[in-house]
Amino acid sequence: MHLGSCVARATGVFCCLAAFCLAGSVIAQEVLPRPEEPFRGKIGLTYKDSVAVKPKLDVPETYGLEAPPNILIVLIDDCGFGQCSTFGGAAPTPTLDRIAKNGIIYNRFHTTALCSPTRAALLTGRNHHSVGSGVIGEAGTGFPGYTGIIPASAGTFAEVLRENGYMNAWFGKNHNVPDWETSIVGPFDRWADGLGFDYFYGFVGGDTDQFHPALVENKRRMTAPETNEDGSPYHLTTDLADHAIRMMRASKAVAPQRPFFVYFAPGATHAPHQVPEEWIEKFEGKFDGGWDKYREDTFARQKKMGIIPANTQLTPRPESLPAWDSLPEDQRKVYARMMAVFAAFTAHTDHEVGRVVDAIDEMGELDNTLVIYIAGDNGSSAEGGMSGLLNEMTFFNGIEEPLEAKLKAIDTLGSAKHYNHFPAGWAWAMDTPFQWTKQIASHFGGTRNGMAISWPKGIKARGEVRDQFHHVIDVYPTILEIVGVETPAQLNGIAQKPVEGVSMVYSFNDADAEDRRTTQYFEMLGNQGIYHDGWMASALRGVPWASENPPANLLDMPWELYHVEEDFSQANDLAKQKPEKLKDLVKLFFAEASRYNVLPLDDRKTARLAVDNRPSLTQGRTKFVYPNLLRLTEGSSPDLKHKSHTITADVVVPEGGADGVLFTQGGDFCGYGFYVKDGKLTYHYNLAGVDRYTIESKDKIPTGNVQLKMEYVTDADKPLAGADVTLYANDQVVGKGRVEKSIPNRVTLDETTDIGFDTGTPINDQYEVPFKFGGQLKTVTIELK
Repeated sequence: MHLGSCVARATGVFCCLAAFCLAGSVIAQEVLPRPEEPFRGKIGLTYKDSVAVKPKLDVPETYGLEAPPNILIVLIDDCGFGQCSTFGGAAPTPTLDRIAKNGIIYNRFHTTALCSPTRAALLTGRNHHSVGSGVIGEAGTGFPGYTGIIPASAGTFAEVLRENGYMNAWFGKNHNVPDWETSIVGPFDRWADGLGFDYFYGFVGGDTDQFHPALVENKRRMTAPETNEDGSPYHLTTDLADHAIRMMRASKAVAPQRPFFVYFAPGATHAPHQVPEEWIEKFEGKFDGGWDKYREDTFARQKKMGIIPANTQLTPRPESLPAWDSLPEDQRKVYARMMAVFAAFTAHTDHEVGRVVDAIDEMGELDNTLVIYIAGDNGSSAEGGMSGLLNEMTFFNGIEEPLEAKLKAIDTLGSAKHYNHFPAGWAWAMDTPFQWTKQIASHFGGTRNGMAISWPKGIKARGEVRDQFHHVIDVYPTILEIVGVETPAQLNGIAQKPVEGVSMVYSFNDADAEDRRTTQYFEMLGNQGIYHDGWMASALRGVPWASENPPANLLDMPWELYHVEEDFSQANDLAKQKPEKLKDLVKLFFAEASRYNVLPLDDRKTARLAVDNRPSLTQGRTKFVYPNLLRLTEGSSPDLKHKSHTITADVVVPEGGADGVLFTQGGDFCGYGFYVKDGKLTYHYNLAGVDRYTIESKDKIPTGNVQLKMEYVTDADKPLAGADVTLYANDQVVGKGRVEKSIPNRVTLDETTDIGFDTGTPINDQYEVPFKFGGQLKTVTIELK
């Protein structure tokens, strides 16, 4: 048990003991929220013979906490160990440098290898499978470790902080809402408020367009402004920083006695890699040497800086990745530009984090603010495939992009015109000195992320490296030990699972402290790993840039063995030299897998995206009648992919006609729309920008009460199937055409189904959003055939 902890034993509903801790007195709490205290005044017949008792302010002092720190957690998305300058990378991150110089950095800190599983583990202090988050929610299945539902028995540390007087605010990415709970009807148990936050501003989902984000404030969907607060062209990361700064300042102005907890989780540096052009210009030409040279240069810097041990070996390039010098010149030109965009995206993100840190400093609060800056929720992303992408949706749908299109777009990469992603070779380079990338939980390229912590009031060290082995689940108990509270046995009436993390506080002021995390399993998409007492066993299931894994026996994987206490980068496989050691570790992996809901092992990727795997608001229904001006996420919309269906709009068209959207799903990067333009009924199908199909009526639609219909008849109910499309006005055929290929897996990651208008990006360049229908739209009816 950690220093200053207290053991509470139930003697009725609740009891508490206090003991000395880093932050003052410790409160051991059996039940949260606390039971109401009995009235200790006097009730007479009138107020004249009664004694009132003023209610207490809900601030930390009320619960015996002495000057607990403010807390800022920064979580960067898809950021590799060798990406940021603080850890030897080529992308300058002065804010991360500042936190490191003002405190300590950890060079053996680990995540889960994928975004929302890491985020669930961070907030709950439990392993990702323990809280139903073995994979992203959109790929969830009906097994306990993979539901996509964080259970009520695994409350977050934010909930505990809130019950102890903290003001909690979350800015950026929330990818922990089950896909089917993202609509206007919720339920909202696992939205930010249900996870312990008083305020949320950001987006709900895996990623979003940085220039046209799917913004949500608390539970309300909204449209992004045209500019940031300083008048500059809009960018989401800047907007998030603006809101975080305003919230912190307002909180301290109104209630200075309340500490804040700010969870700042921008969508950067996840795809799409979009950043203001002036930032890209700073990096033009700096990556022309390619990914092999980047690895070598970064490795040299890491050694010189002392980020990695002097005896570390640089792991070789996977055979399936091409050498930079083997690529044709036109490919190198495109890929170097893609990396310049990504470096700019990284630097811009750190700059915006710096504005948040500066604001805390300007308020005089930095000395007593615990800043935890985690550079990545997994390794860098290889989901851009071997050739990089103009549009990330092509990866999720297995659609090829021609090189000619990328060459044509080279000067506009990083702009609002593209949903771009760099090639897998750069992702591998960002994870220097390790093997592999995001998704690969078996190797540190997927799971080891740089982290810096500063808290001047409580951490004496400055700029020192800590090499204790830790995991993202260790953040929860670290924060609670600093604040001086215990994990409740019950929260909101629900018995709580034990916290599986261990506090890192023991290492803050003792660089030589013995590791307290001696065992940690890893698993993602069939990739398996187990760390124990300085050794690591690793089983690689498949390459991260493939949309699906080839068949294999998950119970008979080719395991590798590394003595990571001496082999920092997992460079020397000792499986043949020490078969018994490997055998013991594999047994331990399956023991841990059984303990933490990892079983059954599942290596499917896109196959798990099938909607039948999860609860659905639409399953079993064939008819949907929607009102005007409605927005729905894909997870709560009818699944129309390669299925025969009709979309019927009952409208009133005034004399002179009316243009506008009747129905859209998705936007400029993938989706389809049914609308009236220049008086003509139109259906547009956007196959991730690679192919587009437009069917238009020959004549203008009639006026008055009109029924407008689109009939989609698929060639087959299978991915990429073509379809015949017919347009009707008052049951009269007004247009016909073909969709030659259809979207197989996912229409959009962030845009919505819109009725009567279009939000986010337009489905094509024929109109500008919101393109609200100019007549009266009564209802839109969707029928599955």
